[in-house]
Amino acid sequence: MKRTLSFIFIFAFMVTAFSVVAGASTKSAVGIYIDGQAFTTNVQIKDSTTFVGVRKFANTIDSSAKVTYNYSNRTLTISSSKLYMTVTDGSNYIVANGRYLYTPSPIYMRYGVMYAPVTLMAKAFDAKISWVNSNSSFNITRGSGGILSGDKFYREDEVYWLSKIINAESGGEILRGKIAVGSVILNRVRSPYFPNTIYSVIFDRKNGVQFSPAANGSIYKSANAQSIIAAKICLEGYSENTSILYFVNPKVAPNSWVGKNRQLYAQIGNHAFYY
Repeated sequence: MKRTLSFIFIFAFMVTAFSVVAGASTKSAVGIYIDGQAFTTNVQIKDSTTFVGVRKFANTIDSSAKVTYNYSNRTLTISSSKLYMTVTDGSNYIVANGRYLYTPSPIYMRYGVMYAPVTLMAKAFDAKISWVNSNSSFNITRGSGGILSGDKFYREDEVYWLSKIINAESGGEILRGKIAVGSVILNRVRSPYFPNTIYSVIFDRKNGVQFSPAANGSIYKSANAQSIIAAKICLEGYSENTSILYFVNPKVAPNSWVGKNRQLYAQIGNHAFYY
């Protein structure tokens, strides 16, 4: 669990270091170097995130990678001996070796080129990436050629219980809302004021029932596909906010203790999230 949670801070650092303020512009203002060689084709900045053309990047970092495009579902598939990855137009994540790598700014097509964040592409290929502030560039060093597979990276019990509580609390919410619920659970695991496992946080009753699904039995319902994806995204280290510890549906509980005593972070879908 502690290994999983350390990724939250790594991801937060990467977002801070790797984002370049550029509003909604799609112009390139950064350099990218792969093992010292400049990568200059299909580089854009959108929503303060540096994107690269998926096909060009894949073929550059691994010349053996085969890239195919499915017009019916607007998905690029990259396959090699070390990596199987799908990248879909409009999606907020890529799937690499069974792992879900999230981007707040969606993947997009522009003039027939599929673009995805350079940080996610590097991670998928198990490449090291660092930001050099002096010349506003990314330095990428090739690694094994493919990220550790999901069946080896994710702990089955963590995915099971995290997806269960996400589904029970926010099964009908948008993906971001599901991730926010998962973030609260993992933030509690990390906090010294709550239990230190996902299971024990969900069923914590030290100060009364913390999550109603644990009391009414809805926690045991099968998690839908999006809830499982959200759980895996959270376990990859992405967090809506690393300090939120509470959430409540204001329409269901307009006079809750949380709403009266904790600082509001944001309303996402039907839930309000608090520090």
